[in-house]
Amino acid sequence: QHYWIKIINLLKVQNIIELTTGKNSTYSNKFSEIESVKYVAGQTYPHFLGQFALLNALKDDYENGFLVSLKSLVEADVFDTELEQAKELLSGKYKLAAAVIAGVVLETAIRSLCDNQNIPHGKLDKMNADLTKAGVYNSLRQKRITALADIRNSAAHGKDSEFTHKDVEDMIRDIESFLADHLN
Repeated sequence: QHYWIKIINLLKVQNIIELTTGKNSTYSNKFSEIESVKYVAGQTYPHFLGQFALLNALKDDYENGFLVSLKSLVEADVFDTELEQAKELLSGKYKLAAAVIAGVVLETAIRSLCDNQNIPHGKLDKMNADLTKAGVYNSLRQKRITALADIRNSAAHGKDSEFTHKDVEDMIRDIESFLADHLN
């Protein structure tokens, strides 16, 4: 029973680290390194100390706001700027251009999430399905992303009769919500 408790706790720690810092972060790599070290039978205390120190460092970085990467900050700024541009275009009755720009923000965000999860880039539908399969978001979010991508595709092909001004307003709002929920 002690063995299973240890395994469950290790999985919880690993999950916390990957959710907060990503699978390729320094924290994830260090956790893997600690886990790979072979200790003499019965000497789990040094192993525990390494994990405890790692979790304390993670907690400290989280509380002090150090887990936000420069890439994330730049992406957030660019996304905000591009979505503002899409809103301006939409207010000027340029729904095609607004939908295309908003769609670019969405696809770039999806690619960034894939990077965080070590999911290879591909077509948007495939990346969307892979992120759902990885548990990044649920199937309802997946379906909404597919609908948003359809609006973007229609706009990119000049098919403005396939969506309305309101659809693009909702698209921009939903993308902003998506970014807030998944790219912090």
